[in-house]
Amino acid sequence: MARSYVLMTCNLGSEKEVISSLKKIEGVKEAHGTLGLYDIIVQVESDSEEKIREIITGTIRKMPKIQSTVTLTRSESEELFQASEKLIGAMLGQNLAQAYVVIHCDKGEEYPTLKNLSHIPEVKEADVVFGFYDVICKVEALDNNTLEHVLTKAIRELPKIKTSMTLQVVNEQE
Repeated sequence: MARSYVLMTCNLGSEKEVISSLKKIEGVKEAHGTLGLYDIIVQVESDSEEKIREIITGTIRKMPKIQSTVTLTRSESEELFQASEKLIGAMLGQNLAQAYVVIHCDKGEEYPTLKNLSHIPEVKEADVVFGFYDVICKVEALDNNTLEHVLTKAIRELPKIKTSMTLQVVNEQE
């Protein structure tokens, strides 16, 4: 399955409306408002890269209240994250705090970084991506304190990471 992430900024105050519209688009798996450099993050999945390009360029980028977008396309990578763990956490409603982290790694260290991330229980998904960043991961935790600890102590202290940027999900915009 092909996957891409779209980081975007939108007109001030239109986040809820844009997120609602994004969630109606076929192929959009997730759409969240975020705190950080970008207003919204969207995960798009489809059977082909071509279909993802159509969704992003033909639909998402043409939405009237979106100002700018950055697209990160997943590189084909081995599945290191257990789908069952993600499903169980979601069903139990345990993970109230979420964030996405985009990472710049040392050259050639993308896959070792992905493997290191897979050992952190709160990291539910991670992908090596093409675009402005090298790796993106989704972090879920019981509360904001746990999330903050994982972000500052576990992820940022991994070897071979140059920089990272955190986009914390804003639940009020869901």
